[in-house]
Amino acid sequence: MSQFIMAGTSLLILFIIFVHALFYRATVLATPSCDGRRIHIRKLPRKFNTDILFKCSTVDPFSPNTCIHLRNSGLGPRTCNRSRSWYRTDHRFLEPFFHRRLLDYPCLVSDPSLADAVYLPYYAGLDALKFLHALEDDHEHYNRSVDHGKDLFDHLVRHQSEIWGRRDGHDHFLVMSRPAWDFSQSPGEYMWGTSFLEIPEFFNVSALTLESRSPAYQEHAVPYPTSFHPQNLFRLNRWISRARISSRPNLMLFAGSGGGVNAAPNIRQSIRNECTDRGDLCEIVDCSKEKCEHNPMKYIKPMLNSKFCLHPSSDTSTRRGVFDGIIAGCVPVFFENSTALSQYGWHLDEEDYKNFSVFIPKEDVVFGGLTLAKVLANIPLKKIAKMRERVLELVPRILYRRHGATVELTNIKDAFDLAIDGVLKKIKKRLGSI
Repeated sequence: MSQFIMAGTSLLILFIIFVHALFYRATVLATPSCDGRRIHIRKLPRKFNTDILFKCSTVDPFSPNTCIHLRNSGLGPRTCNRSRSWYRTDHRFLEPFFHRRLLDYPCLVSDPSLADAVYLPYYAGLDALKFLHALEDDHEHYNRSVDHGKDLFDHLVRHQSEIWGRRDGHDHFLVMSRPAWDFSQSPGEYMWGTSFLEIPEFFNVSALTLESRSPAYQEHAVPYPTSFHPQNLFRLNRWISRARISSRPNLMLFAGSGGGVNAAPNIRQSIRNECTDRGDLCEIVDCSKEKCEHNPMKYIKPMLNSKFCLHPSSDTSTRRGVFDGIIAGCVPVFFENSTALSQYGWHLDEEDYKNFSVFIPKEDVVFGGLTLAKVLANIPLKKIAKMRERVLELVPRILYRRHGATVELTNIKDAFDLAIDGVLKKIKKRLGSI
């Protein structure tokens, strides 16, 4: 059954690509507002995108139900049959969803010579899984992660080479729905990750990743997709109103995994210990046995009931929970700048963090004995209310609205729109410096 569902999704994407191709040029040439914003979608063989979706049942051996998250063009299945805004979204499928949204972009051009930027519809994060999870008997992929991306580059320079050669790839961009560190393995080192971003031929390409390195020349971080994808302004405003009036009896919440009793001293362990001792002030949503992102109701309701959401880093600095908490109007508490402050400059203003978040150095908690409840309980209620209001003002900027949204909602820029604006500016700046 999953193969039929996924096949329908892939064919639908291909059909939409064909229909849009018929109207690219006429639409754009009649739209002066597209000056400096024209994008060409590079035609790639199916092995770089839809064929990967057709293999969804085997792409990740550790997630046997991967195919269901392809529903609704990558948003995943609805949380319930009546839901029109909430989905069981897996962030790994941001790539096909971004592709689907770009097909509705008003400034597409079929002629690459007219384009200010060229989008590569390559599902790099999904394709990387065959290298990341390859077993020893898989001789084609095991310890071959250095080859990730070489087929793509070979195609770009052999087919319509003038598109690549015009600006040596400086005007190309793609989406990679994993942290940049997963594509930063040094060639010859067989550790976690692939070497896609370390291939010199791709140094000119801009990559939209879920977490960027520092300094980030190639990539720029975009928000993790949450489970909330409204299709009209009414549903967006209704949800924000609900989050605004929520009573929030809990002082703080931690939703995540890690930090067990046998772990070495770390911020997650400190948070769990304090929350366990102060259950009257702190709630834990344990995600160690189930991916919470696949069951948003498990954590959204507790977030609505909490004043502050605690966001410690884990294997990587960033976490999807930051954006889930913002959607719920839960004031974020950060313990490292790299969790958000140094990442999402197109969507969250660095100068604005003090207005909607709290920063507590993790060293003060882990080794200094600082009590989180004491710090947060001392913040005046009026200040908390003001911070929460600012958090709610950020909601439209960090959510990905559903494709096919009403005109009323499309007039408000969401995470996708801001990512496109950002990458166009990045490419323009790069072209101006060469």
